[in-house]
Amino acid sequence: IPVLIIDRSLHVEDSSLYVTFIGSNFYEEGVKASKYMIDRMRHHPGTIRIAELQGTVSSTPSINRGLGFRKMIEDNPRFQITQSKPGNFTQSGGKEAMREFLQEPRSRWPQVLFAHNDDMAIGAIEAIQEVGLKPGSDIIIISVDGTRRAFEQMVKGHINAVVECNPLLGPLVMQAAKEIMSGRTLPKRMITPEDIFTQELADRELANR
Repeated sequence: IPVLIIDRSLHVEDSSLYVTFIGSNFYEEGVKASKYMIDRMRHHPGTIRIAELQGTVSSTPSINRGLGFRKMIEDNPRFQITQSKPGNFTQSGGKEAMREFLQEPRSRWPQVLFAHNDDMAIGAIEAIQEVGLKPGSDIIIISVDGTRRAFEQMVKGHINAVVECNPLLGPLVMQAAKEIMSGRTLPKRMITPEDIFTQELADRELANR
C-alpha cells in the first residue's frame, strides 16, 4: 500500500516505507522572513534588536522556522535576537508574550518582531498598541502563514511582511496519487509553492485569501 506523508515529516530509518512527503519547507519560511528583515533594516544604524514569538514548543514548524531565520543572521552581529518566548501559535499567547517583552526597559524594546504565525502576530499588535507604539512602524513585524486576517493587518500597515505557508495540499496529494497509480516515480519530497508578501502587495492579494 503506497504511503504519502502530508504536512508533517516523519523520522524513519527506512525511507522505502513511504513514497513521498508533501508539505511546506518550514526552514525556508524562516529564511525568507530573515532575508526580508535584513533588507528592510539595511540602512538602520547600530544593533537591531529582534523579538521572536515561537510556536508550540518542539513543533516542527516552530523549530525549523527559527533555525532558518537564525541561519541568515548568524554571521552578522548587527542582528541580535534579544527576546524569545513561545506563544503556542495562538493570538492570546502572542499577546501575553509581547506584553512581557514590553515590560523590559524601553532601551531593550525590540525594533523587529518575528512571529512564527499570523495569530501570534495579531496578538502582539494588540500588546504593542497598548503601550502607545505603532505596529509596523515603531516595531517592524514579520509573520508566517498568509491568512486573510494577516493581510487585513498589512493593509492597515500593522504587519510589514507575511511569509506564505500554503495549506492547499489537496491538489498535490491527488496528483501524487494519480502518478503512483500510473506507475510513475515521485521525488521523496514535494514542496508546496509559497511566496512572501509585503505591504505593497497586500491590498491586491487580499481578495485571494
